[in-house]
Amino acid sequence: MACHPVYSVAIPVYNEQDNLPELFRRLSATLAALDGDYEVIFIDDGSRDRSLSILREFYQRDRRWRYLSLARNFGHQIAVTAGLNYIRGKAIIVMDADLQDPPELIPDLIQRWQQGYQIVYAQRISRQKEGWFKRVTAYAFYRLLRHLTDVDIPPDTGDFCLMDRQITDILNSMPERNRYIRGLRAWVGFQQTSVPFSRDPRFAGQVKYTFGKSLGLAVDGVISLSQVPLRLATYLGLLAAAIAVLMVFLVLYWRLFYPNSPLIGYTTITIAIFFIGAVQLVCLGILGEYIGRIYEEVKGRPLYTVKEMSDVGTD
Repeated sequence: MACHPVYSVAIPVYNEQDNLPELFRRLSATLAALDGDYEVIFIDDGSRDRSLSILREFYQRDRRWRYLSLARNFGHQIAVTAGLNYIRGKAIIVMDADLQDPPELIPDLIQRWQQGYQIVYAQRISRQKEGWFKRVTAYAFYRLLRHLTDVDIPPDTGDFCLMDRQITDILNSMPERNRYIRGLRAWVGFQQTSVPFSRDPRFAGQVKYTFGKSLGLAVDGVISLSQVPLRLATYLGLLAAAIAVLMVFLVLYWRLFYPNSPLIGYTTITIAIFFIGAVQLVCLGILGEYIGRIYEEVKGRPLYTVKEMSDVGTD
């Protein structure tokens, strides 16, 4: 029976055929210099290009470079979860395949882990060649999320991190479907620290995380870690009730003392109807987000289905 490796690297892949050869070259050089055995687990998230064929070639070249191919595109966070389910190492590194997460930073993460930290996350201090809108929205979101939740989620951190085996086992035991890995990683606690780095632009290809996908991930993060939106619905209802009571007194005042005022009549009624309708729709939308997630959880379907795999997870 083969011994489990010391280091495992989990890398979700979606249409990254142009990046994989360079990733193999740089990551191989980095891992070869480590002080222990390693394995690499690629999770093909339903790629439509040659990514899976390239991963097969990696495996034939070096059996430590394993792969897991999902039956369709389940999304980045589920792909990361699948990788965590199959890794075997004592220290687990999660990174993306587009080389925005530099493999050369891995030794720094490992050094902090060897000092006793159980979670070491890579913290971005700059974003090269990213537009101002992306930088501003990312900056605002991370800080808003910290205020909305009771979990101390470090700002400017993505999924690029190192986790101890104990942390990974805890994450694997969590059954929720709408997963926000970086939030769950902070939620578990334990000793955590950061390693700053400058995030590189994509090596090749198109950006996979569009604004819509980023917004969806942000909503998942807020809903999965915070009940503040539900409280907001309550506050909006109380605000609408208070304004309604105030309007009753104002309308009576205008009717008694200014009967010819243009504020009395259809204008006031129309404004009140639109305001109450907007509050109701916002509250229904917030409730709908939570109810939709409850519906997904109670169905009990598996998080993903596997189409093909190498000897991932076997001894």
